[in-house]
Amino acid sequence: MTIKITVKGKVQGVFFRDTSKEVADNMNIRGTVENLKNGDVEILAQGKKKALKEFLKWCDEGPEDAEVSEVTWEVIPNSNFLKNFIIKRW
Repeated sequence: MTIKITVKGKVQGVFFRDTSKEVADNMNIRGTVENLKNGDVEILAQGKKKALKEFLKWCDEGPEDAEVSEVTWEVIPNSNFLKNFIIKRW
């Protein structure tokens, strides 16, 4: 299963991407995470439903200094686009 997650709030400059990679790696989730120019963080995550559900719970909190105001997600057509979880940088 693959989902696209958008995280809003104070989520840039608080190690959200680095921490999400650590969490995803521990949950055997593949995908990408990147900062968007509008201040949000976007994640494409692929894995088992149970792992993705737990990952979404983590996204609601984020790392210690984050202030998450909203998390939205949608299922996207499944594809094996990556073998691991990477941080995209501008």
